[in-house]
Amino acid sequence: MLKPYLYRNLTEAGCDEAGRGALAGPVVAAAVILPKRYQNELINDSKKLTPGLRETLRYEIMEAAVAWHVAFVDNNEIDAMNILRATIKAMHIALDNLEVRPEFIIVDGNSFWKYDDIPHKTIIEGDAQYMSIAAASILAKTFRDEYMAKIHEEYPAYGWATNKGYATSLHRQAIREHGPTPYHRRTFNLLEAQMIIDF
Repeated sequence: MLKPYLYRNLTEAGCDEAGRGALAGPVVAAAVILPKRYQNELINDSKKLTPGLRETLRYEIMEAAVAWHVAFVDNNEIDAMNILRATIKAMHIALDNLEVRPEFIIVDGNSFWKYDDIPHKTIIEGDAQYMSIAAASILAKTFRDEYMAKIHEEYPAYGWATNKGYATSLHRQAIREHGPTPYHRRTFNLLEAQMIIDF
């Protein structure tokens, strides 16, 4: 089971994102504060879970959390400010909307900018180590997947219901045949090899 917290005596929020490497759609971030004594041996990095288990855990986390919020930054903002800035903006928006103010923030990865006067720590593969980060990864992933399935109905040729906007061969072929949609990230290499496929 993952660690319940980094600091026992602080109200701690975990943050993670989904969709950073996709060619289309938003980047989505979540912030989650779990009860100190909360235990759930099934919670893990969202990429290690089946879609069905992610959906089950999504609702368990939303019910059990002291506070949670999910924030979207769309493809137009990603193009305007770059993906790193957009990802951190989404995390900050998620933190802004927590009903409980955290005293410490733990973030998956190695990039984050100071949020108000609250100290933070970035943790590489934190979603496989700390429960609140893993919970945030599950919320970010499930909310984004739901959104991508919805916009798939507008543009079914691109396969977003299954590839979630990432760079599969089907997705690239659809871009070649039909061109980019209003949901594509124009600053990304839409027709060249993409380095991140983590849907």
